[in-house]
Amino acid sequence: MDFDLTEEQQLIRDTVRDFAEREIKPVAGELDEKGEFSYELTRRMGELGLFGMTLPEKYGGQGLDTLSYIIAVEEIARVDGSTAATLAAHNSLGISPIFEYGTEEQKMKYLPPLCTGEALWSFGLTEPGAGSDSRGTKTTAVLDKDEWVINGSKIFITNGSTGITKGCTVQAVSGKKDGKKLFTTILMETGTPGFTQKTMHGKMMWRASNTSELYFDDCRVPKTNLLGKIGEGSRIMLHTLDGGRLSIAAMGLGNAQGAYEMALAYAKERKQFGKPISKFQINAFKLADMALKIELARNLLYKACWLKDSGKPYTKEAAMSKLYCSEIAKEVSDEAVQIHGGYGLMKDYDVERFYRDQRLLQIGEGTSEIQRLVISRLIGC
Repeated sequence: MDFDLTEEQQLIRDTVRDFAEREIKPVAGELDEKGEFSYELTRRMGELGLFGMTLPEKYGGQGLDTLSYIIAVEEIARVDGSTAATLAAHNSLGISPIFEYGTEEQKMKYLPPLCTGEALWSFGLTEPGAGSDSRGTKTTAVLDKDEWVINGSKIFITNGSTGITKGCTVQAVSGKKDGKKLFTTILMETGTPGFTQKTMHGKMMWRASNTSELYFDDCRVPKTNLLGKIGEGSRIMLHTLDGGRLSIAAMGLGNAQGAYEMALAYAKERKQFGKPISKFQINAFKLADMALKIELARNLLYKACWLKDSGKPYTKEAAMSKLYCSEIAKEVSDEAVQIHGGYGLMKDYDVERFYRDQRLLQIGEGTSEIQRLVISRLIGC
């Protein structure tokens, strides 16, 4: 076993960390307070080559491995969850299914602009009545000659309604076979008549990330916008979520790392009873436990990435990574606030934002309960 990063991977970590510290950190708090999506930061991430990192160069990508991409998400999340969400959702949920299941014509049409930071794509799975039960989809797609006619709605869709969102991969019910629903995925472009994208406001977390409601009212799209084959929609969406779990895990890992670093620095500076509070055993042990949990989370996530890059099954490890890293983000950010005391409750301190941002991680892309269900089935329960 070799736990060393390659020179290229270490360079990616250093480059992305420097970008996050210099360009994201100074504005993250203000963007969060305003609930404002940053087109500038999105464009800059595109210029750095952070979109489509694992895609071949012919489609505008960098041809890198999964771990390199996960390290980039981790480093962005170490500074800001909202910006990391934009990056992770666009790569794992927006770009990935088009690359893995699209025709060559679809890949050449959609992927190059999606790798520049000048365009985003979303993933239309969740509905008001279909969250953990992804097969509860009610959105329909009816084939009328050479067009799909789509009706329904989606909710909690990341990157779904920005000014640069070019479309969405939509799961819809396209009929029945043997009494069971047929789920099909279709590429829906922004500007299609009847397609409405509405930004959701008033979020507790990821306030500078774009979250949307999508509505389809007799939307007609070409038959050629089919992604994969008719009836394969559920498999395509769930397989995409396997990779997406790795990026959510990376966000949990980055959140925990950032919160831990804040708590450690504060504990060394804050004095009570004549000495830094880091010298009190209760706080020293809290910090030691944080460091331990982060180390375990990183090793588990990086192993899952290695499995994927090696062409080995990784569904179980992806679910484990997503579950553990998101739970660790909760525990570490909570203790980080505790170490900050009253100051940790104030927006002047970034740890307050980290405490809010982590809460989504146990819900998005499969709740912690769903991850345990997936794991339990894979171990034979």
